[in-house]
Amino acid sequence: MDDTRTPAVDLDEPLGDPREMLALLEKQQRQVTDAQIAPVVWLYFIWGIAWLVGFLALWSGDADGNPWFTIPAGLATPLFIVLLVISIVSSAVIGIRINRGVRGVSSFSGAVYGLSWSVCGTAFALLGTALISHGMSTDLANLYFPSGYALMCGTIYLGGAALWREKSQLILGLIMLTVGAAAPFAGSPGNDLVFALAGGGAFLVVAAIMAVRLRRNR
Repeated sequence: MDDTRTPAVDLDEPLGDPREMLALLEKQQRQVTDAQIAPVVWLYFIWGIAWLVGFLALWSGDADGNPWFTIPAGLATPLFIVLLVISIVSSAVIGIRINRGVRGVSSFSGAVYGLSWSVCGTAFALLGTALISHGMSTDLANLYFPSGYALMCGTIYLGGAALWREKSQLILGLIMLTVGAAAPFAGSPGNDLVFALAGGGAFLVVAAIMAVRLRRNR
């Protein structure tokens, strides 16, 4: 008769150093977190380029803006709109894909976060259009739209920080809210320069810091 019994386990055999096991678990958790955060670096980079290039274009397209050179307003405004749309669409896609393959509450949170970009962006655009139809001047519109989208970004980033406990989104959210509220005091087109340097610069700096951190964790 074959003996198919399970071999006895030596209960006296050491299970390993608890500190090593804890370090391994922490490393695995870090890798999972970094895998989720990695797409956010691209998100910040896209928004940084959009704000830096787009708002500098608007500033340079105004006769009272860039003192060194100007570009046609007919080119500056469409360029800014295209960059803004690309950023919003990219945010929606990346936000949804962050939790791809994850079911339950996390998947739902990621989907809502991604959709909030396009939904909120459309809402702010419709509000601005309504204000213009009721007599809002071009100068006020130039103050409203950049600040409106900055406040939108700041609010959504605070929500993202709460969802994923991500400090970079908390920092960027606070910066965007501050810039969006303070830039109108510079008037138009001075506010465009504020958004380009403070807003776009903040995105790019945070993206660079996160990229370096992720590379070190590999």
